[in-house]
Amino acid sequence: MKTALVTGGAHRIGQQICRTLHQAGFNLIIHYNASKTAAQALADEFNLTRNSSAIIIQAELSNIEDINQLCQSINQLDVLVNNASVFYPTPIDNINNTDYQKIMNTNLMGPLFLSTTLSNKLSTTQGCIVNIVDIHGDRPLRNHSIYNISKAAIAMMTKTLAKELAPNIRVNGVSPGSILWPENEAELNQDQKQSMLNKIALNKQGSASDIANTVLFLAQSNYVTGQIIAVDGGRSLNQ
Repeated sequence: MKTALVTGGAHRIGQQICRTLHQAGFNLIIHYNASKTAAQALADEFNLTRNSSAIIIQAELSNIEDINQLCQSINQLDVLVNNASVFYPTPIDNINNTDYQKIMNTNLMGPLFLSTTLSNKLSTTQGCIVNIVDIHGDRPLRNHSIYNISKAAIAMMTKTLAKELAPNIRVNGVSPGSILWPENEAELNQDQKQSMLNKIALNKQGSASDIANTVLFLAQSNYVTGQIIAVDGGRSLNQ
């Protein structure tokens, strides 16, 4: 039975990635930071469907010690999905080191060190890494400078690791467009939402399943590496 680790797996797109992989027969390691209740509920749901098919694990991905402890707790791994990230505005005139460290450490350092530290286990199983990138890593979103930079960096990390870890580990990325509306401090008003929809060729938002199905495709595509697939409804065409 193959095992997948999904970071930020308790909510939103991460949760759907977990559901899709579990339905495809994978055992799940569901990573969370502060969402223990949601992560445990998801694992309990999976274990009712298939006994001992899911566990949860806590780690702060901006902390290298937490990353090392997480990696040491894993015995076997076939798929690593670097999904967890931080997203909120950082206007250039208010940019500061606190925001830089929080966003860059979670969005880039965490995935990089998870990938490299777990590479021995992934190599043993001829496994793969799937990074959740973002179309804004290529086409920047206004007022989100640090986030844009972090996602541009993880896109390059995807291609770099695909070359460095070949031939035993495949590394690919999925680059979402508008899938779920941002929450909390990144929340959009109705005019902003409509403006975004107007730029999408298919004239609608995607769903978390669109991303999860692409992750599954890449996990099962044994002759694909170094690729980043945009799942954005054609939004990139209008930016």
